[in-house]
Amino acid sequence: MKAKPFVKWVGGKGQLIDQLEALLPADFDQWENVTYIEPFVGGGAMLFHMLQTHSNIKSAIINDINADLTTCYTVVKEQPSVLVESLKQIQKEYYALQSEDARREFFMRMRDEFNTKALAPIRNTTLFFFLNRTCFNGLYRVNKAGLFNVPFGRYETPTICDPVTIYADSELLQNVEILTGDYQQTLEYASGNTLFYFDPPYRPLSNTSSFNDYAKEAFNDLAQKRLKNFCDTVEDAGFNFMLSNSDCFNTPLKDRFFEDLYLAYKIERVWASRSVNANPNKRGKLQEILVHNYENTKLKQAV
Repeated sequence: MKAKPFVKWVGGKGQLIDQLEALLPADFDQWENVTYIEPFVGGGAMLFHMLQTHSNIKSAIINDINADLTTCYTVVKEQPSVLVESLKQIQKEYYALQSEDARREFFMRMRDEFNTKALAPIRNTTLFFFLNRTCFNGLYRVNKAGLFNVPFGRYETPTICDPVTIYADSELLQNVEILTGDYQQTLEYASGNTLFYFDPPYRPLSNTSSFNDYAKEAFNDLAQKRLKNFCDTVEDAGFNFMLSNSDCFNTPLKDRFFEDLYLAYKIERVWASRSVNANPNKRGKLQEILVHNYENTKLKQAV
């Protein structure tokens, strides 16, 4: 069984894996003793792909500011059997509820418990999985106080416990260092042949299209500029990076924010599907940017 993301995550890169793989450094597979770093790990689709595809990756470091998420990674890595049993129990309780009202009431009690922020890692992770599978659209969103506030999703029998995925992910995570906090700390782990992949909260394309409330700390334009400065630091240290974000230029306003911000680097474009929108007519294909600091990509070499 292939390892894959154990949570649903807005902006997850599963659909973009082939395009991202094609935009890796042209000689990436010839690098030796690679260190792979994801400062904004999110759902981890790219992480699981990279670790299963590139055997030359000998060290991997992941980070996220969302402590609930990184606790999930740690529990999946270190206590998969205990987690599976806990998830089986909460799934059994949920499936036994006979009405939507009863399921909603159970969901709200679990959400309130999760928001106490005073739970042991296993219970916290169990509720994280449960809420992720039973909330509306599988979103993870918090308010300014850092409290999870996504409403009930009205699913009767969602898969809350997926033992095969948990065990496969646990095995793959054994050699992964898991950090919690500001992304800049990841530079301390870079050495030799290092590739950074940045997948930060995206800059909104409009006032109504934004969804980056993964943490109570806002990721605004100042934060985007701070990240660019960190990319400069990575470049100056001699390491390679690739970075994903929204394509603000290909909008009616022709916003040059990223065009100007990353002027010193290469900007490619990839196609993604927009699926999180209350209006079905506004879902569909859209472009994203992929910034990198190396000249040749696998795609360019193949042409």
